[in-house]
Amino acid sequence: MKIENIKPVDLEIKGVYTPAKKIDFGDYSMIYVSGIQPPMGEDKRVVTDDIAEQTLLVFEDINNILKLAGASLDNVIKAVIYLTDMNDFSIVSPIRAEYFKNSMPVSTMVEVNKLTREGAKIEIEVTALLEK
Repeated sequence: MKIENIKPVDLEIKGVYTPAKKIDFGDYSMIYVSGIQPPMGEDKRVVTDDIAEQTLLVFEDINNILKLAGASLDNVIKAVIYLTDMNDFSIVSPIRAEYFKNSMPVSTMVEVNKLTREGAKIEIEVTALLEK
């Protein structure tokens, strides 16, 4: 079994973790992507307050991480979405549906009090399965 850390060079992380791990199981690899929040600007706040824009940015970051691991959003089998306001469900859900239209992962969506990045309204973590 081989375990590989996946980290885009332009992704700034704080703390002791990796954005993703790819674990080789022979005929398959599992890719676990840490919770991804919208990117921060120079002022250390997320770059936009708009939940739709935040959601799109998060999905693009996840897609880029999966590409580095040789996978795509079509390989996602599980997704967990954290929202700071469940009233944003009606905005996030159609975006989620577009990105996951092929994979249709099992999913959980919950409301949380606050996320670690100032101004972040969404965080998404995924697990992907890649057949070799």
